[in-house]
Amino acid sequence: QVQLVESGGGLVQTGGSLRLSCVASGRTFTSYRMGWFRQAPGKEREFVAAISWSGSLTYYATSVKGRFTISRDNAKNTVYLQMNSLKPEDTAVYYCAADLYGSYTNTQYAYWGQGTQVTVSS
Repeated sequence: QVQLVESGGGLVQTGGSLRLSCVASGRTFTSYRMGWFRQAPGKEREFVAAISWSGSLTYYATSVKGRFTISRDNAKNTVYLQMNSLKPEDTAVYYCAADLYGSYTNTQYAYWGQGTQVTVSS
């Protein structure tokens, strides 16, 4: 199975930036599509961004488009989420996910990390 570990979360002021990282284990990482999801307290988990195995295709939720950028470095088995112009409504636990197939934007990915907390103060 794929093991995913997120890092890079923290506390930032409105308008600030953070970069999340997700490190995956195994030589099969390059074959997986990767996604970022988030879940705020009392809210459902929602799609944030996704990227194809090659990095040639990316997808973003409307709420983050133009502010967040997903990327991957397959040589390092790592996917990133660069978050700029952060807003209080971005506050959530952010989860990295991986799968070999299926929709890029749904929540049915096969493998999930444990999450990293992002808090944006107003």
